[in-house]
Amino acid sequence: MELRRNPTRAVRIGSSTIGAGHPIAVQSMTATHTQDIDATVAQIAALYEAGADVIRVAVDSTKDAVALAEIRQQTKANLAVDLQENYRLAEVVAPYVDKIRYNPGHLYHHEREKPWQEKVQYLAGIAQDNDCAMRVGVNCGSVDPAKKEKYDPADSITPMLESAWEHCDFLDSLGFTRYCVSMKDSDPQKVIEGNRRFAEKRPDVPLHLGVTEAGMPPDGIIKTRIAFEQLISKGIGDTIRVSLTVPNSRKSEEIVAGRKILDDIAAGRVRSFVDYGLQTLNIISCPSCSRVENEAFIELAQQVKEMTSYAKDHAVTIAVMGCRVNGPGETDDADLGLWCGPTFVNLKKGPAELGAFPYDAILPRLKEELDKVIAAKSAG
Repeated sequence: MELRRNPTRAVRIGSSTIGAGHPIAVQSMTATHTQDIDATVAQIAALYEAGADVIRVAVDSTKDAVALAEIRQQTKANLAVDLQENYRLAEVVAPYVDKIRYNPGHLYHHEREKPWQEKVQYLAGIAQDNDCAMRVGVNCGSVDPAKKEKYDPADSITPMLESAWEHCDFLDSLGFTRYCVSMKDSDPQKVIEGNRRFAEKRPDVPLHLGVTEAGMPPDGIIKTRIAFEQLISKGIGDTIRVSLTVPNSRKSEEIVAGRKILDDIAAGRVRSFVDYGLQTLNIISCPSCSRVENEAFIELAQQVKEMTSYAKDHAVTIAVMGCRVNGPGETDDADLGLWCGPTFVNLKKGPAELGAFPYDAILPRLKEELDKVIAAKSAG
């Protein structure tokens, strides 16, 4: 899986070329529990059949890694692994995957006494020994704390960029070049700005594009289309993922949506959304994945969308997150945030915690806070 490319590449989609390089790969991610081997293999098969070029599997534990070894035996798909916070699992999973993804912001959680450079050198060595590519996955909700402290809290893009550039420079110094970078946010405009700025400085590094927590169809597809249209049409982007909040049985819709967007861009069927979301209700929700601890999260996301429809003309952002990994950090910038645990939903107003509520009690409490936010914005 070669990743380093010529900075003067064109962008080829299917049989069409945009601008001045090569095919764009479509990625998806399993939403099953990895230890459920039969369910995971079935979902990989469905995604592969739908046209996924790369399929990412989450590995949170040694048991997940053992299951991955069996999963590898049952599929020919290109597999990527998301290491989460335990980077040491790389040596266990690398023989069974084509790409390893690590998050610079998560590296400090494990073996905190070690510098991040030592951890990345270990990862690069494992990847090299096992003929794996790597992805440096920088995420708005989990940026390296040392980078965030250097900038105004309102600037979420520069810390992501500095982290990505720093890791690229270090990997280059090791002589490891089979890597790509992703910088994701739930705001398509931030995805656009961040990736444009990255590409200006490092046009040689492949970029994986995605709008994280894009939400439910059709809104989630529209948000993603905004970012992809404006980036891919300018030659920025090498792999993509459309992240949607859908049940497991519908995960292949992410692949269908991604290929549709690429086909439209190649054919010139593009739209501009410069003022997207500025004066209207914006609901963001994360894609269903194996980290979701209660599938009621998916139904709740739909209920939130329906309940808040009365506020559609107000510039309010509500974030609905499905797990404790991304939920706490990625709801900070929303007016109101919900991140879902196994039995309770945690409600936030900006970065402030308002309490945890049962799934069947959260909607009235959310409405109460939404009315307060609308009143405050109207008064201001």
